[in-house]
Amino acid sequence: MSLFVHGNRFVEMYHCITLNTAGWGTANQSTTYKNSYAQYALDGLNSSCTHTDLQSDPWWTLDLLKTYSVNRVTITNRRDCCSNRINGSEIRVGNDFSDVFSNPICAEVSTIPAGATYSYSCRGMEGRYVTVNIPGTSKILTLCEVGVYGLVFALIYNLATGRTAIQSSTYGLWSAEQAIDFSPGFTKSWSLCSSTTAQTNPWWRVDLCYIYRVSRVVITNRLDCCPERINVAEIRIGNSLENNGNNNPICAVISSIPAGVSSTYTCNGMEGRYVNLFIPGDTKYLTLCEVEQQLQSSVCDNCQ
Repeated sequence: MSLFVHGNRFVEMYHCITLNTAGWGTANQSTTYKNSYAQYALDGLNSSCTHTDLQSDPWWTLDLLKTYSVNRVTITNRRDCCSNRINGSEIRVGNDFSDVFSNPICAEVSTIPAGATYSYSCRGMEGRYVTVNIPGTSKILTLCEVGVYGLVFALIYNLATGRTAIQSSTYGLWSAEQAIDFSPGFTKSWSLCSSTTAQTNPWWRVDLCYIYRVSRVVITNRLDCCPERINVAEIRIGNSLENNGNNNPICAVISSIPAGVSSTYTCNGMEGRYVNLFIPGDTKYLTLCEVEQQLQSSVCDNCQ
């Protein structure tokens, strides 16, 4: 949510977009044949697929980690053989984790040709869990890719073109911009999160282009490893670029954020064009999987 000032009134402006949220979650399946893991349905590669054992009622479930309004689900079938194994499978969306088979059915898959991707409309069904299952005995469930497209109420200023993020150093492909790409990188941290190298006093900064009164900052920590690296990071907000912006006033100090969790820090309308994350100390990594700034209002226009 962003707030724009019109005279003396604040007008709430929501920006709603549809994103593939599948890669933000974690996957599991009823059994695993050899090394055909459940997460392979989320890796963006049609050549790597999930595969259960031969069993009764095989299933694959995606935990989106929070509830979404699901517009559609896409399934890519295997191309090498046995494309008919997907026939009769069910797509379910709901919030019941203890019994995923009790969640409502979005669609039934009659058939998908080898290597093809079919899309199934779920008409805004709400749920945290998306399951693909095949009812019956002596069944094998194989999925080469699954997409889950849900509505996301997006913070406009994390999406707008022209926002620039930089950091003190960059580890491999972990660029600064990946902390504001609206994908928390739970399955592919290397391509969806930012990270510095190990260094003294690492920092990350976003230029909001305008001076804003910032109400909150939301930080999402990485899921795969090393959640303690974010400990003692400082959130700083202000208009100065002295010491790369790291001398601006402190909104909050992060004591810890559990792996894969988004934590919110209240900044009480602090004014600033620059939002910094800064970790004091030697041999530190700063890794951010998502940073959101929730803004009260714009104060003045600095960008051309």
